[in-house]
Amino acid sequence: MESLFIGLDIGTSGCRAFIIDNDEQVVTSSSAPLPQSVFKSGHITQQAEDWWLCCKQVLTEALHNVDKTKVKALAVDGTSGSVLLTDSFGAVHGDAYMYNDSNNSEQAALISKHAPKQSGAHGCSSGLAKCLSLIKDHPKTETLICLNQADWIAGKFINRFNFSDENNTLKMGYDIIERCWPKWLSEVINPINLPQDVYEPGEVAGTIDSNIARQFGLPGNTKIIAGTTDSIAAFIATGASQPGDAVSSLGSTLAVKLISNKPVFAPEYGVYSHRLGNMWLAGGASNSGGAVLKDYFTQDQLDILSSSINPNQLTGLDYYPLQKPGERFPINNPELEPRLAPRAKNNVEFFQGMLEGIAKIEKQSYDKLAELGAGYPNRIITMGGGSKNNAWRIIREKFCNVTISNANISEAAYGSALLAKRSH
Repeated sequence: MESLFIGLDIGTSGCRAFIIDNDEQVVTSSSAPLPQSVFKSGHITQQAEDWWLCCKQVLTEALHNVDKTKVKALAVDGTSGSVLLTDSFGAVHGDAYMYNDSNNSEQAALISKHAPKQSGAHGCSSGLAKCLSLIKDHPKTETLICLNQADWIAGKFINRFNFSDENNTLKMGYDIIERCWPKWLSEVINPINLPQDVYEPGEVAGTIDSNIARQFGLPGNTKIIAGTTDSIAAFIATGASQPGDAVSSLGSTLAVKLISNKPVFAPEYGVYSHRLGNMWLAGGASNSGGAVLKDYFTQDQLDILSSSINPNQLTGLDYYPLQKPGERFPINNPELEPRLAPRAKNNVEFFQGMLEGIAKIEKQSYDKLAELGAGYPNRIITMGGGSKNNAWRIIREKFCNVTISNANISEAAYGSALLAKRSH
């Protein structure tokens, strides 16, 4: 008997719904934009109610042409580190602070005094730092809970607002090894302000609220599944599932993730590990990437140059493409200078040299993960705008010495739908 499973993805610029069947094939999808973030009182903010309105719109549209009675489960992903304050009834108090808000230095300094080195709660943009900022701005917080973006949306479907998942809570200070809120957190935040229940992604968090079920025409026994972050949902969507499977995201920056049999933590490189079933997902992000290319060439130029380069004959140029000084991974040097000299004699060679430079950084990134104990990739799947460049793929294969393929699907909403389908 056919069953249907729903994945909801809430980003910063929009939200998307995917519905898949028993064979994990996409039945339908829908997307809608969100209002832009607003800079308010020193923080990058959005209104949480806009997320819910957007989710209702895409879910209603996606369900329009399917048999709603066949829906079995739904999972939600959201941007990592986007947080808000809510009461036990789900009413939001104030603005939501977004993932890229970093105006929390006072809070980060307090966290650094108590958090162990490997904690994901460090940094001015961590979820915990933003939670502390929200609490500071809302003095009567005895009954309020700090939730992640995905937590609150999932809570709307259950009508319960005291739970999260192990991926979203990493930046709140959750101990992913011991699978609990650590004792040091009580020195920083009142435990009542944190989600009480933390589920493994893919675990059943509850059954849909009867009023919500009627609103969307969904079965009353639809399961709501603990979700994950948008980046991990996108990783799951690519089909990577075994130790040694890696995903390189070639967007404005280069981000790499690798499935490992053991967790690795190197906060000095921005490397943390998330649980992924019985395995671990380790990753890091460089400041190099596609944004550097667009500093020098228009999109039309990039398209023409990509068809002109010879990936089988490397230039040998030793470039380290950066937009400005500073690198975090695979080299941790806030003063590292961009290296794009000497300028090649023509644009084709200069462009190819830049692609080779980023490919070399990708190789160094996986070498660093291997050095930290995560192992080296058996295969690399590519997502992001750079995945469309086949010549670059050939260059990257030469540097990484491993088979590289493109993801058939890399939509986070599809990854969340897979979580819903594979729930336990």
